[in-house]
Amino acid sequence: MEKAAIFHRPSDNFAYLLDDHTLQIRLKTKKSNIQAASLIMGDPYIWENGEWQYSEIPMNLVGNDGLFDYWEVDAYTETSRIRYGFRLTSLTEESIYTEKGFYDIPPTDSDYYFCFPYLHKNELFNAPSWVKDTVWYQIFPERFANGNPSINPENAKAWGSEPPAVNNFFGGDFEGITEHLDHLTDIGVNGIYLTPVFKAYSNHKYDTIDYMELDPQFGDADSLKKLITECHQRGIKVMLDAVFNHSGYYFPPFQDVLEKGENSSFKDWFHIHSFPVQGGSNPNYEAFGFVDSMPKLNTSNPEVKKYLLEVGTYWIREFDIDGWRLDVANEVDHPFWREFRTVVKDAKPDIYILGEIWHDSMPWLRGDQFDAVMNYPFKTNVLNLLAKKTISSKQFVENMSKVYYSYPKNIFDFTFNLVGSHDTARILTECEDDVKRTKQVFTILLTFLGTPCIYYGDEIGLTGELDPGCRKCMDWNTENHHDELKNHIRTLITLRKKEKLLANEGSVKFLFPTEENGIFGYQKYSDNKSIIVLLNPSSLKQSFSLEENLDYSVLYSSETEMESLQINIGANGFCILSYTH
Repeated sequence: MEKAAIFHRPSDNFAYLLDDHTLQIRLKTKKSNIQAASLIMGDPYIWENGEWQYSEIPMNLVGNDGLFDYWEVDAYTETSRIRYGFRLTSLTEESIYTEKGFYDIPPTDSDYYFCFPYLHKNELFNAPSWVKDTVWYQIFPERFANGNPSINPENAKAWGSEPPAVNNFFGGDFEGITEHLDHLTDIGVNGIYLTPVFKAYSNHKYDTIDYMELDPQFGDADSLKKLITECHQRGIKVMLDAVFNHSGYYFPPFQDVLEKGENSSFKDWFHIHSFPVQGGSNPNYEAFGFVDSMPKLNTSNPEVKKYLLEVGTYWIREFDIDGWRLDVANEVDHPFWREFRTVVKDAKPDIYILGEIWHDSMPWLRGDQFDAVMNYPFKTNVLNLLAKKTISSKQFVENMSKVYYSYPKNIFDFTFNLVGSHDTARILTECEDDVKRTKQVFTILLTFLGTPCIYYGDEIGLTGELDPGCRKCMDWNTENHHDELKNHIRTLITLRKKEKLLANEGSVKFLFPTEENGIFGYQKYSDNKSIIVLLNPSSLKQSFSLEENLDYSVLYSSETEMESLQINIGANGFCILSYTH
């Protein structure tokens, strides 16, 4: 038994509340090293004859990431108190794993065991339930639609008349979005994520000048209120994007510091190393990266904090927005985000708080800061498998297993999944204009755990390389739309709405390929039903074995052939099956 590889801690992704009487408990062991595991558990205060009283329940082997196996069990405790350990069996020995180490037999003193002191219902992870059923659509407002040319920025180009550049404008605005909401409801979208709409210098608006003022090129307060009202009438949620890590160069407090130096009353709003303030490639103040036009805000400063927290609540109070997407969220201090959550949840309890974090995000997902983060590991692995072809399907399942088991299940349900954005090449371009592979990408996006997001125009087959190429004007000439791709996305969203297992109900099991790059997938299941999503990443037809005595039905597929205990899926194809238990 490889004891050095056995790991558990009574918190985060290894022990978390499902309800006020149930913990989901996980254990990590070396792959294929442990043949059986069971949970030893009991109330720490129940003793008889000087010995702690416990029960024992088997654990389930639920997945592996290539290096480690993951075991899982739901532990119900009537008293809401629990001490626990693990009985582990390998081919050669049995051992009891506790907080204080390994033992040959279970210790009779509860103090030796892992402790979850009390299951408090108010510590249950509490994200807005509506997010599970939401399919998002990211809009880069400057490039979506021009509904009011009279407010175009100076020197705006005719719509789509030239390729997107870092400094050109085409006049996209709120009225344009409002005019095209039927396009979104047609494909089934019920959530809009708008990149920043506040007054800013650039076309991307991540360099804020005034957080309390809309950029006039997008419209006024009435036009945004109309857009949000129209969205809500259609059952569409609206999420705004805020940059609290840094401001723009023309943010008045920063301009005041540039002008007055040490005499500025705003000097402590930023992280200034010396005076006079100097920009350039290595500014003498903290910035986003080393970009001198994006000075970093000092979010521990009481005045900055008061200002930004008012921003967070103002747009909820006045415009009834449904979510905040928070840019560069990992570089802002945790105390600020804890206060942010408190004030915005007070303003609107079911608002969705989404952080932009690209790495392990558990420190922000303990219920006191964010509801979710953007699932960039999902995007990376999907594209590496289907677009870049740099990993096999076996590696994909291992990688995604590692990502999944890094978080509690009830957190992963709310994770924001994406395959393209204003910062990445278009998905059709990434897939080398291969429609089959692109359809596979969307099949995973719209059936996986979490809440999916489509980047505007991807549904009609817009192409483009990295920024600025990925920020083309939306093409509203339907003759240019890629109907096969659009219909595929519409079908998947319709299926997701009909089959709640595809919208984060139930549990998940990853299905490993029998060959390195064979058919792979995942099973989403409840007590009485399962849905299986299978994909063939190969350019050749491949087969996948099915279980006996199950009455499978095909919900949606590309070129497939069903045999008695086998399904054959054509090159770069997919199949979604269901059966009842």
